Amino acid sequence: MQQHIDSYDFKGKKAIVRVDFNVPLDENFNITDDTRIRAAMPTLKKVLAAGGSLIIMSHLGRPKKVDPKFSLKHIVAHVSECLGVPVAFAEDCQKADAEVAALKPGQALLLENLRYYAEEEGKPRGLAEDASDEEKKAAKAAVKESQKAFVKKLASYADCYINDAFGTAHRAHGSTALIAAYFPNDKMFGYLMEGEIKAIDNVLKNAKHPFTAIIGGSKVSSKLAVLENMLEKVDNLIIGGGMGYTFVKAQGGKIGNSLHEDDLIPQALEILAKAKEKGVKIFVSQDTLIADAFSNDANTQVVPSGEIPEGWEGVDAGPKSLVTWEEVILASKTLLWNGPVGVFEMPNFANGTLKIAELLAKATENGAYSLVGGGDSVAAVTRMGFAKKVSYVSTGGGAMLEALEGKLLPGIAAVQE
Repeated sequence: MQQHIDSYDFKGKKAIVRVDFNVPLDENFNITDDTRIRAAMPTLKKVLAAGGSLIIMSHLGRPKKVDPKFSLKHIVAHVSECLGVPVAFAEDCQKADAEVAALKPGQALLLENLRYYAEEEGKPRGLAEDASDEEKKAAKAAVKESQKAFVKKLASYADCYINDAFGTAHRAHGSTALIAAYFPNDKMFGYLMEGEIKAIDNVLKNAKHPFTAIIGGSKVSSKLAVLENMLEKVDNLIIGGGMGYTFVKAQGGKIGNSLHEDDLIPQALEILAKAKEKGVKIFVSQDTLIADAFSNDANTQVVPSGEIPEGWEGVDAGPKSLVTWEEVILASKTLLWNGPVGVFEMPNFANGTLKIAELLAKATENGAYSLVGGGDSVAAVTRMGFAKKVSYVSTGGGAMLEALEGKLLPGIAAVQE
């Protein structure tokens, strides 16, 4: 049975909390962006304030073995500073009994990187490239079997379980999807997870209309399932970024050297046909800023999106497109944005993406509900100083994408079961 963090009695209890402290580190192991650490603080502080003690678990990077550069010891000092109490460190997440036993109410312990163990992901490691299918199958079965012991050990440390790691909620890993079963009446979401779930429900289940989704990024293939699911929900669909050129070409346009996926032209045409059938308006850029090289210093000009000359490629939405999109966005009551509408990492081609950020802030101020997710979209609203001027900024890229595809995420299902 799922509990609620605000009504649960933590007094004298040990809470094991799955967080996402997968933060970027520089070559000297300094944290270059602590957003994820700060995002988990309300949940962690709640447990301590309510008289509980904390066992914090996370992954860092994608190590395939124990590798000091992926050790969570590098972030202990900063976590302690943010939490306001000294955080102890267990050098092995599977051998932390002594450290756990020493925990008193109001104290915190951080476990070493969960992904030092293959059992966290449940995938075998170190298989020879020429391993037979039978060997692969046997190795997978062996990891799955030892995964039970791995999860049982983590669960043995605590009286209750909190999942506050939305960034890994789409992974059926030991610490996200399997451990909850050991706490049938003592499992719950942290505040961050609660906020993410509510934000996604606001756009997928409780949207006010007109509802507009702005889906950008480089490839249709990575967002195809999102586009298809959105057709069932939205009134308007703005398709921007590199993926837009597949749609332009599908309709007979000339796109020069622009990024596109020929094999997905049939699906693009299908989406256009379905949208027409459902009365969903699709907006692909009318005009495009094009460049004669994939470089910030390239020569540029603005042309109609279906008239891009050979040797040139689309790098940002053009001014007419942005005027049209502005009208659509400002007339909307619910807005979802995932993915840039240009080559955002190059300053000269970031105008369209930054304009979308500005428009979402303006629409939100006018009363619309806005959800922003995906690395570049989040970076754009943050760079513009609009992160607090939109309704919600999601912390999970892959997790948000899968939720927008209409999937129930394993890390969410495990707590709700």
